[in-house]
Amino acid sequence: MIDRGSSRPRPESSDRVRLDRDYADALASVRHAIEQFAGCSDDEKRALARELADLQAISKKLEQGRVEIVLFGEIDTGKSALINALVGKAVAEVDVRGGWTKEVWSASWSGCGYVVPGFEQSQVVLLDTPGINEVDGAQRAIMARDAAGRADLILFVTDSDLNHTEYSALSELAASHKPIILVFNKIDNYTPAQRSQLREALGDGRLRGIVEPDDVVETTADPLPREYVIEAPDGSLRSEYRQPAPQVESLKARILEVLERDGKALLALNAAMYAADKSDRIAALKVRMRDERATAMIWSYAAMKSIGVALTPLPAADVLGGSAVDATMVVTLAHVYGISLTWTNARHLIESIIKAAGWVMLGEMATHFAASFFKGLTLGSGTVLTALPQGAAAGYGSYIVGQAAKYYFEHGASWGGEAPKSVVSRILQATDKQSVLQRLKSEITAKIRLNPYAKTTR
Repeated sequence: MIDRGSSRPRPESSDRVRLDRDYADALASVRHAIEQFAGCSDDEKRALARELADLQAISKKLEQGRVEIVLFGEIDTGKSALINALVGKAVAEVDVRGGWTKEVWSASWSGCGYVVPGFEQSQVVLLDTPGINEVDGAQRAIMARDAAGRADLILFVTDSDLNHTEYSALSELAASHKPIILVFNKIDNYTPAQRSQLREALGDGRLRGIVEPDDVVETTADPLPREYVIEAPDGSLRSEYRQPAPQVESLKARILEVLERDGKALLALNAAMYAADKSDRIAALKVRMRDERATAMIWSYAAMKSIGVALTPLPAADVLGGSAVDATMVVTLAHVYGISLTWTNARHLIESIIKAAGWVMLGEMATHFAASFFKGLTLGSGTVLTALPQGAAAGYGSYIVGQAAKYYFEHGASWGGEAPKSVVSRILQATDKQSVLQRLKSEITAKIRLNPYAKTTR
């Protein structure tokens, strides 16, 4: 008995709803990746300008339902001619010298017969790339790889059995998890027996897991002219060369079969993968840039504190001044990671770091305070004697505080699920104490040599 009043959708209707939801989710993931730029500094935005442009292009691609098919292959395999044959007109100049394609370019394939359902501006675009074996082609290889990253379908064009370069490139493309059609072009260069041998050569298992048998297609995009002998009414003979029509119908049929079956799903999947890859790169670059800025800042403040404490003749003033430097460093580090921190919270963070360091930093703190006490006993005249040990000890403490605070901010103003003590202990173990102290002493010594009043502080 059939329940005619049931509102449960048909299987195909359910699939369509799920596909529409996946497509919307993919677009949302791209837009979320774009939103990451809102929290970037000006330097980070400049460094990530290309990633932003790429993500905006992918967003527009999804909004329009634009299908991109990218062609790969060695020089002179007929990629440009294949585009001309598919489109049905000469949209690409074909140069018999080969290797003329200097950058990735595209051609609209409006007559292919496919549009993404539900998109008025939907179109299919063919993208040609530089030859994979071109001399000095490192930059062109990057352009080709970027094009493949955006592609929804890949056509790998060859005109013979695959050589090592082609097979390696094809294997790399297969790792991108994009559908690949292997196009054997220029088949008119071979006899039927030779074509059979080529098919057998590819049937030895090399392409298993890379290209499916149904995705190996033969074409002749730019046929060789053929000589025709023509007999005139008077019986005289003359010959002329004529250009046969391209043979690309089998390729066109296979492309349309893939798009009709998976077109919209491919767009959604590839865009989501692209956004995830770009998001990872954005996050990694932001971490690296912020780490470099933070590390340089920590060294700068540690040196500043070392020199300031070392050359301050007044007891207590060196301790208070050093504490102010640490607080300023922590607040400034917070800004590097896009976190707003009050001076009170900065002091609390410093206290928790010092407590977590425990006995390990006690020696440096004792040196620092003992030197300050000695300055008081000598009414400041002991500054020259205490400069190096006190300044280095103060700077080392500042360095450890800075490294711990950096870790704290890298994890979003938290200890990343760990106890502060374990984090600080790990930082102390990974720090070459002698190297840090020597560097800080060198900073102090250099400053003393440049200071004409350093020896008159008695």
